[in-house]
Amino acid sequence: MFTGIIEELGRIERVERSADAVRLTIRGPLAVTGAAHGDSIAVSGVCLTVVEQTPVTFTADVMEQTLRMSTLDGAVAGTAVNLERAALVGDRLGGHIVQGHIDGTSTLLAITPGDAWRVLRFSLDPTLARLVVDKGSIAIDGVSLTVSSISDAAEADQWFEVSLIPETLTATTLGERVVGDKVNIETDIVARHVERILALSSPSLVSSTAASSAPATPVTPNEARNAS
Repeated sequence: MFTGIIEELGRIERVERSADAVRLTIRGPLAVTGAAHGDSIAVSGVCLTVVEQTPVTFTADVMEQTLRMSTLDGAVAGTAVNLERAALVGDRLGGHIVQGHIDGTSTLLAITPGDAWRVLRFSLDPTLARLVVDKGSIAIDGVSLTVSSISDAAEADQWFEVSLIPETLTATTLGERVVGDKVNIETDIVARHVERILALSSPSLVSSTAASSAPATPVTPNEARNAS
């Protein structure tokens, strides 16, 4: 588990490609401090497992499914990445609960500069729109951020915005992003669980459960859900 508070800006040093995987060697002296074989490190929001390490680098394998869903598919030597070690029990949770299990990618649509901040607007896959709420949490390239604005539900092209302070712009790769860039996104785990619960609490499922228990009076889906 991670918190979305980036510890270090790392850089990819080597990319070794095979038929259905990629092995990345990443420079991150802080990230490898105290790391051991099998430990988890989030690389621009993607949870990877350390398989080799030196005092200043670590190597991790990225499987095909992760490559399909993330920006790591286009990784090249020299690419800057956000790094965060797994949270320790007892640490302050400065961001929000981030698993490192991304939902996919989004495209940077627009940048609105301010005197000391910057607003970034990203595309949002319609299948993920219900998981993103105004003032809710979202991880972009592993950075814990608050959604500052979202598109109306009726809009054909869904989007969301985040407002970045100078610290975030300088301490993460988000300060280097330009319109058209793709980023990894991870929605709030709580929202994902709620969506799954609601999907399994469909009227057909509730009706089947109610019939098997033979209640004395009819039970509506909402009543069944509240009683569980």
